[in-house]
Amino acid sequence: MGRVTERRRTIRIRDGAVSTRPDTLVAEEPLEIRLDGRPLAITMRTPGDDFALAAGFLVSEGVIGDGSEVQSIVYCSGATADGVNTYNVVDVKLAPGVPVPDITLERNVYTTSSCGLCGKASLDAVRTTTRHPVADTPPLRVEPGLLAALPDRLRAAQRVFDRTGGLHAAALFSETGELLDVREDVGRHNAVDKLVGRALTDHRLPLSRAILLVSGRASFELAQKAVMAGVPVLAAVSAPSSLAVDLAAETGLTLVGFLRGPSMNVYAGEHRIALETAVDRG
Repeated sequence: MGRVTERRRTIRIRDGAVSTRPDTLVAEEPLEIRLDGRPLAITMRTPGDDFALAAGFLVSEGVIGDGSEVQSIVYCSGATADGVNTYNVVDVKLAPGVPVPDITLERNVYTTSSCGLCGKASLDAVRTTTRHPVADTPPLRVEPGLLAALPDRLRAAQRVFDRTGGLHAAALFSETGELLDVREDVGRHNAVDKLVGRALTDHRLPLSRAILLVSGRASFELAQKAVMAGVPVLAAVSAPSSLAVDLAAETGLTLVGFLRGPSMNVYAGEHRIALETAVDRG
């Protein structure tokens, strides 16, 4: 199986001095996801948590919404012409009675580590109807101070990033700030899928009392994945896109961007943020 990191020779230049040394790089390999034996998608990912990645991808695509709908997830043996198992092809078999969607060219997408589901035929095709509407009852009330502490907790849990500096991360926190799960990947959308897939197989969907934190920007795709998993709060250390803000406003998702220390911007769903507390302390 592919490793999370690999070593490569590099020429290092520091203050005019040249030296040769090995460097630790994050691994990137393709993963083909098959559904009941038929190719569905290919994503570039960091090897590891592949079954969770496949399951989370299917949640975000609206194919499944509960762990009981998956019968098995396996690596495909003999994935190459010479019969070698590359551990880069997984097949998800749905449980009996679960409808298999029509796999057309519109759904058969190539997913890169940088842009996510940019192969979608149209914006409407991305706006998949969620089985887990964002409807936390009673609504979460999150203190700005609690949100401000989360990026440092995420950073402290990024074990592979410390060795490579080349991974995105996503984490789930409880409403009290407890770290529930964290995943790293060369693609930020893969890191979220790994979180959601693990929650699915552990029968924890919907994530209606969780906060999702991502280490980069908040794209439309990440907002979509949060909504599909029933997550009420999505926070990002960088900027959101305009379409992510629009989706958050439409679905009731709380979207926080530029979460850096005590500073942050709330773009949608401000009813879940204890803004009066922040004003009182300001």
